[in-house]
Amino acid sequence: MRHRISGNRLNRNMSLRKATIRDIAKATLIHQRICTTKPKAKEARKLVDRLITLGKRGRLADKRAAFAILCDHKLVSDLFNNTAPRFKDRAGGYTRIITIGKRRGDDAQMAFLELTEKEELIVSKPKTGIGIKKKFSDVLPGKKKEGSQVKSKSPKKGSDKEEGNKQDGIEESQANVESKGREAKFMSGIRRMFKKKNDTSSGN
Repeated sequence: MRHRISGNRLNRNMSLRKATIRDIAKATLIHQRICTTKPKAKEARKLVDRLITLGKRGRLADKRAAFAILCDHKLVSDLFNNTAPRFKDRAGGYTRIITIGKRRGDDAQMAFLELTEKEELIVSKPKTGIGIKKKFSDVLPGKKKEGSQVKSKSPKKGSDKEEGNKQDGIEESQANVESKGREAKFMSGIRRMFKKKNDTSSGN
């Protein structure tokens, strides 16, 4: 019987369970919304609410208690300076869980664990061509900025490229001539061998 035992063990021993919940809580404070399984989200939600409560108090002892959990000075300072002040008008309900369906493979129930007060709205933006048109508007013909000057290519670079192309063409032609000469020698040798055989056969 589970007397005086609360919470889901998540099929882990005590140390691994603490590490899992701590990592999920850290990710929630950093990214403001994460996707995980529903049982893990329910357990991590308790720790996230506790950390935000410590951040709202703002005492030195609370900072030490938060650091004992998170083990990250930068994250603790961000919690007390940026995250917790957003919840000053709330007495609770700092996080929410939104179920999103089941995962393929093990059929686990997935959910979003997110903060109710976010610094920025997390919305997937649709792909549009507005930014592309603005970005390449100066490249399009007939749309030139005032005072813009077209840079002419230096003749040195062009001449160097032309010389390099000529040298490459000369080397390729020499290689072709050498290969053709080898093929001609080989074929002439074969012809001589056949001529010798024919002469010997006719003499007999």
